[in-house]
Amino acid sequence: MKTKDSIFSAPNGKSYLIPFILVTSLFLLWGFAHGLLDVLNKHFQGTFNMTKAESGLVQFSTYIAYFVMALPAGLFMKKFGYKWGIILGLFLFALGAFAFIPAAFVDSAVPFLIALFVIACGLCFLETAANPYSTVLGPQESSAQRLNLSQSFNGLGWVLGPLVGGALIFGADEKDKFAPTLPYILVGSIVVVVAILFLIVKLPNIQEKSEEEVKKETETTSVESRSIWSHRHFVLAVIAQFLYCAAQTGIFAFFINYVMELDSNLTKQTASQMLSLGGMASLMIGRLSGSFIMKWAAPNKLLALYALVNTVCMTLVMMSLGQLSLISLYCSFFFMSIMFPTIFALGLRGMGTLTKKASSFIVMGVAGGAFSPILMGYIGEANMAIGFVVPLISFIYILFYALKGYKL
Repeated sequence: MKTKDSIFSAPNGKSYLIPFILVTSLFLLWGFAHGLLDVLNKHFQGTFNMTKAESGLVQFSTYIAYFVMALPAGLFMKKFGYKWGIILGLFLFALGAFAFIPAAFVDSAVPFLIALFVIACGLCFLETAANPYSTVLGPQESSAQRLNLSQSFNGLGWVLGPLVGGALIFGADEKDKFAPTLPYILVGSIVVVVAILFLIVKLPNIQEKSEEEVKKETETTSVESRSIWSHRHFVLAVIAQFLYCAAQTGIFAFFINYVMELDSNLTKQTASQMLSLGGMASLMIGRLSGSFIMKWAAPNKLLALYALVNTVCMTLVMMSLGQLSLISLYCSFFFMSIMFPTIFALGLRGMGTLTKKASSFIVMGVAGGAFSPILMGYIGEANMAIGFVVPLISFIYILFYALKGYKL
């Protein structure tokens, strides 16, 4: 294959396409795992008689792992490289998935929450490695485009998660504690196969540019190589990622609750299909189209436009205007699509030898998803629409970051 001008071109003229495909498969896997959470959230409300705020512990046990493990993951990657970070992440992913089997024998949500925490520790390693690895598997100028392409497969995983989870979990009796084990046995088995592939396939050893090279490229003397916190655009990216993940996780977690309150005739399985085929499909289409739109549009400008539209969408969702609010909720998935990878790529620009460490802190921003479902559930216990004030505030900040905060 001709690699000239390709977004997968290596400096020596070879192609990074095969490593890129293998790394992109990880995005699909953790998207599927995250998509299952939104089904578990509603399922646990019935199975364990949880309130909306209490069911937010499903997301909390997952996303808090990113806060706990992000720095250890970055340190591990710094010492052993991306490949072994990915392999360790896959091992933890599989361990947590198969832990659902013994968890089902205990009449409590706690063992399931612990299993989700273990899975998320693995996902933290995968995201800490795969996100920056995807950005460097080709020319620097196409890093955001490449990451959005990888994230589009993450969107496919988000579609499959609620679809498969809704069929297997909501298709069973509400009190059946063994129902959640089926999708996790499935994904755990696939993860084992992928881990074996990473063990036997040789991946390129990517070296980030030195801080001196970055200084010359950015033509600034204000870059402090000794302190990661001197990079203002990076610090603001961590905050933006925290708030984006708060918005995304909250919207995903309470989509089923919201649409069932909007239309009392909907069943849980129908609502999960709406989440998958409407919401998550919109997310995937947004990421696919976003990676191509960025050929012509600056990433920060596209991020600003999408944040502005989502601010309007959340306002309409909170107003509970029937079909208009439902359409706005669907639209929010499309316009969230590019936010995570674009914030990630903008935050890593100019970080040089600090890239792996910076990646860890931006991944820590995913912890925003640990707190927003509990907060949204508490605010929206009587009326779910009111709880969507949390993503509304988050999108307003992201708009600021896209207009001003991203600058080096």
